[in-house]
Amino acid sequence: MKSNKLSILFIFQKSRKNRKGESPIYCRLTYLKKRKDFSTGFFIKSLDWNSRYKRTNNDEFINHNLNMIEQRIKESHLFLQVNEISFDVEDIYLKYKGEPSKKQRTVLEMFELHNIRMKALVGKEYSKSTYSKFEESKMHTRNFIKSAYNKGDFLLTNLTLKFLSDFDFYLKDSMNHKQITINKTLQRVRKVVKLAVGEGFLDRDPFLLYKPKKISRQIIYLTSRELKQLEQFEFSQKRLQQVKDLFIFCCYTGLAYKEMANLKKENIVKGNDGNLWIEMTRKKTNGKISVPLLKRAEEILLYKYDYEFPVISNQKFNSYLKEIADIVGLHKRLTHHVARKTFATTVLLSKGVSMDVVSKLLGHSRIGITQSYYGEVINSSLINQLVKCGLIKE
Repeated sequence: MKSNKLSILFIFQKSRKNRKGESPIYCRLTYLKKRKDFSTGFFIKSLDWNSRYKRTNNDEFINHNLNMIEQRIKESHLFLQVNEISFDVEDIYLKYKGEPSKKQRTVLEMFELHNIRMKALVGKEYSKSTYSKFEESKMHTRNFIKSAYNKGDFLLTNLTLKFLSDFDFYLKDSMNHKQITINKTLQRVRKVVKLAVGEGFLDRDPFLLYKPKKISRQIIYLTSRELKQLEQFEFSQKRLQQVKDLFIFCCYTGLAYKEMANLKKENIVKGNDGNLWIEMTRKKTNGKISVPLLKRAEEILLYKYDYEFPVISNQKFNSYLKEIADIVGLHKRLTHHVARKTFATTVLLSKGVSMDVVSKLLGHSRIGITQSYYGEVINSSLINQLVKCGLIKE
């Protein structure tokens, strides 16, 4: 038999038995030296199988169905020979099953495949919020395809850079999304397409030359003066004082809201240097967090709250921060994330701590993430130092 001929063989899996003592009949396709085995759905006793003719001895119903399976596979093979330039054994099987061939897979099908796999790993490799964002991106992709092409789906093989360009415009014009949100959505679409390439559904990445539009990042953080002003302010209302304390704590630790909310006494350990450290896992990236407990943060956690912070939702936390900013006279929109930015800028970078160290303390997966956010802050800090030294004019 030549390697480019299709071989169809029915195999009796004698070693596998169900509760009735019956074994399954499998079909094996061989094409271009590649095999594809699949179950026919039929089970028989060992004595009923004729190994010479690859059929049952006396069950005409099963034999008829095996003949029908063979005929349909041959028809699928013939169809692909006529209509496709190239195909493999998997394509023959998919055509027999009535499913799109690999080269006919669609964008939303790949999104579904990706998201099903991701959902299975929620809590192990991904967070629930990350999965929800991919589901949201799938919805935006479906709506865009309907709006732009009046179709329910879009073939992977028809993807071009124009698809992303038009999608970008749609999200901006029809959905009023900001560029940073648009870039995140397109980033998820690209990840799904890369999965299609990895699975062999696409020969190459059609978005390989795509470059996301640049975003002007404005980092909001408290300066040393503003941080000191907030620290020295005492609130008569307990809820505001508690939120202020927790906010200041995060200004000196860089913890995100979820890490602050989940902080336990066992997360505080004594390091080899004799100092106390916060050791925990960052929810967003599953990366390890290892942050020294600076004196100001230690005063709040140990002596003021005895390792037990009050439970406050993120929404209420940010709502109280808005109230705090108005009372103290800070003309900035305070959110919990501003504390993390303040830790990186005012507490670390402005004191000469290297970008590499800042990246590790923030728990970023790549230093490039840190640089993309805080590069301008570094430049500003350098200019201020040069002005102080009289090397350049203010």
